[in-house]
Amino acid sequence: MAKQYFKPGNMLYPLPAVMVSCQYPAGKEDVLCTNPDLAGKPNIITVAWAGTICTNPPMLSISVRPERYSYHMIEESGEFVVNLTTEQLVRATDFCGVRSGKDIDKFKEMHLTPLPSKEISAPGIAESPVNIECKVREIKPLGSHTMFLADVVNVTVDDKFFDEKNTFHLNDTGLVTYSHGAYFLLGKKLGTFGYSVAKKKAKKRK
Repeated sequence: MAKQYFKPGNMLYPLPAVMVSCQYPAGKEDVLCTNPDLAGKPNIITVAWAGTICTNPPMLSISVRPERYSYHMIEESGEFVVNLTTEQLVRATDFCGVRSGKDIDKFKEMHLTPLPSKEISAPGIAESPVNIECKVREIKPLGSHTMFLADVVNVTVDDKFFDEKNTFHLNDTGLVTYSHGAYFLLGKKLGTFGYSVAKKKAKKRK
């Protein structure tokens, strides 16, 4: 099989495409906002550099360029919400990644509803099936991006994806992934965790 060397780069795909909602803390002046009507309002930034980093305590990370408007909101407030995205949210997901909250209200523009959080001040996005409230534990400048290591302090999930046994079916929500510049709908299930070593069930005798 022929192979060739490629330049070092971010080729770890696919990734979750998430919308991160954030807000300056109350009383904090928003000196970067170019529209006075938007100062102090919550904003949304789309992030692909996001991932799980610990199970206990539950933690995740997001990496954001310091020149992004939302960067300073997260830095100042020490909190944010990771909102999982779906097929119905893919246009909003893309829009929130290419437009700046300094100029427009992304919630209003994309017809999204701020969802009050339980443990932090920043709102989630009501249209998202899963809202993950986070408090920043550590800020790590890395280069082009700064990583925010955060504790998960609450998770809100949509009732309509629970069955009669109160089991949450996350994979029925139409989750979206990001891979090499494109968005994809989560594909067909190929197996479940541990299926490669699971013992086959014996056939029942007639």
